[in-house]
Amino acid sequence: MKNISQETINKNLIPKDVLWVCEMLSKNNFDSYLVGGCVRDLFLFREPKDWDITTNATPDEIINIFGTDETVYENPFGTVGVKIRKDEGETEVVEVTTYRKEGEYKDFRRPERLEWGKNIEEDLERRDFTMNAIAYDPIKDILKDIYKGQNDIKDKIIRTVGEAEERFNEDALRMLRAVRFSAQLNFVISNETLEAIFRLASNLEKISKERIRDEFIKIIMSSNPMQGLLISQKLGMLKYISTELESAVGIEQNGHHAFDIFEHSLRSLNHAASREFDLEIRLAALFHDIGKVKTRRFDETKKDYTFYGHEVVSERVTKKILEELKFEKKVVEKVCRLVRWHMFFSDPDEVTLSSVRRLIVNIGKENIWDLIDLRLCDRMGSGTKKEEPWRLRKFESMIEEALRDPISLKTLKIDGAKIMQILNEKPGKKIGLILHALFEEVIDNASKNNLKYLENRVLELNKLSEEELGKLATAGKYKMQEKNAEELEEIKKKFKV
Repeated sequence: MKNISQETINKNLIPKDVLWVCEMLSKNNFDSYLVGGCVRDLFLFREPKDWDITTNATPDEIINIFGTDETVYENPFGTVGVKIRKDEGETEVVEVTTYRKEGEYKDFRRPERLEWGKNIEEDLERRDFTMNAIAYDPIKDILKDIYKGQNDIKDKIIRTVGEAEERFNEDALRMLRAVRFSAQLNFVISNETLEAIFRLASNLEKISKERIRDEFIKIIMSSNPMQGLLISQKLGMLKYISTELESAVGIEQNGHHAFDIFEHSLRSLNHAASREFDLEIRLAALFHDIGKVKTRRFDETKKDYTFYGHEVVSERVTKKILEELKFEKKVVEKVCRLVRWHMFFSDPDEVTLSSVRRLIVNIGKENIWDLIDLRLCDRMGSGTKKEEPWRLRKFESMIEEALRDPISLKTLKIDGAKIMQILNEKPGKKIGLILHALFEEVIDNASKNNLKYLENRVLELNKLSEEELGKLATAGKYKMQEKNAEELEEIKKKFKV
């Protein structure tokens, strides 16, 4: 037992609701320890995302303390959710888990039996890494660190609790978790832990794709996913995430690329991480060139490799990888679409607005700027130092021009059919003149673009001669052209082209 000071753990980072749950357990003469990642993060001065409380109270005793209506218990692991009612009518849940003592593991995933532990020492004994095996009682200000996790946090080392092989034989996914923590925290993995992973990596075959997917997502959503995937490859675990990605290791590209396919893909992913792009863009950055492995050919004329059609093959391979990892359908669809069209870039002097519009149709308006972000990742992953060259800025300008709705008669809240109805007139020159005259007024004063005003103004304009209407209409046409030219000029200034 060790008392710790306010300087070591800042209690102000612990939410009041979590402290209240701990206090309620303590008042009823039960232990109330924060444990696992939240304690580790407190030592790292990081604000924890999840709070885990462990206690010697059984699930029934926890429910008795907080009440049946204020708790949720729907699992066999001794975890009871305590409901916290918020002022806004929302409910949050704080999880409290009974001390556990696990039996023998036989399938590299879960224990054959689960027993309630008698004390915090038994509970910490079953934890994965020393940095996650620290318990802190915020009510009594007591710290339990029997495996010297504080030292490893200070030294930025990932080390298993007890024998590494024993921990990994209990749950093979812990090997991938070690790599994930390394990428998230920028910690190194201890030599004995690395050696054990290398020897036991094949045990990941026994782990479900869903669990591997979850760790994979956490690796690529970390600040340094390249580090995580490189370590996974060196230790023989990458093929259990994706055999296709493993096959890209060491495959040289042509003279335009400084790195092989695998390293280029990882560097592209790391740039996506540095820009804090979302999951779909990071996945697309990692897999955008995965089809090059199958499409690589040596051209005797060029004396270099070619990868014709690799974007089409990359889309197909990416779909296979993501579906095998059980990603959501919407994620698969978006990533595959980005991968398929990532080769859009060409000489902007040869690109037309119509071809840009076709690209927008293919990729979808909602994805077009994500495609630009993917192109940036691809470029930076090739070793270039400049993020946005003039050519790409020019293309961005053309995209924005293609996306904008041009200033036109469609802007009006009234159309020719409505004018003919008001005037009881048939189609003719006068209807068009009235429309352009109305536009001339609206473009100067947007508040006039309401149906009631326009309907009344139609009746007034109808009293004018065609010659008078023609003068107003011509002014409207000129203003339309000027306004469109002004907007296009603003777009060019925005992208500095």
